[in-house]
Amino acid sequence: MPNKYARLHQRCQSALDQLSLPRPFTIDALCQELSAQRRRPLHLHPLPEQAARNSICGMWLATKTDDHIFFEKRTSRVHQEHIVLHEIGHMLFDHRGTDLGHGEVPQVLFPDLNPQLVQQVLGRASYTNRQEQEAEMLASLLRIRASQSAARAPHGVLGRLEAALGARAADER
Repeated sequence: MPNKYARLHQRCQSALDQLSLPRPFTIDALCQELSAQRRRPLHLHPLPEQAARNSICGMWLATKTDDHIFFEKRTSRVHQEHIVLHEIGHMLFDHRGTDLGHGEVPQVLFPDLNPQLVQQVLGRASYTNRQEQEAEMLASLLRIRASQSAARAPHGVLGRLEAALGARAADER
């Protein structure tokens, strides 16, 4: 019987296998792909200062019509991308967060946002529950797959021409 880690990895791998990664891979291209698949806009934003002061480094906020991912802006670009991938993990698993429609949190963090529009919000602060572990592992697997894809990407004019024509170099066959 597979252990807890193996089952987690299998769930994340299955979710990742359902996803078509853009080539070349960029966070913006992935967000555009997800937006098209989900038939709803996906927006990336730096976290408001209040959220960052409360030890939140990432957040997925879903409204009835849009998805919003917030990330800590006072960190490296690689860390920002990992935060975004983690929040994408929550989206792909359709994790359920806190119902904030009647609470004060959205008003504190997003004073210009009508609280009735918020369906759910997931803040990233801990990795102790299943949802956080799934999102974190999926983010890591996404990064690995994107790196492997980039390593296999055609280089130079001849490589791009081969890719465009659907041909492969002789050493790849």
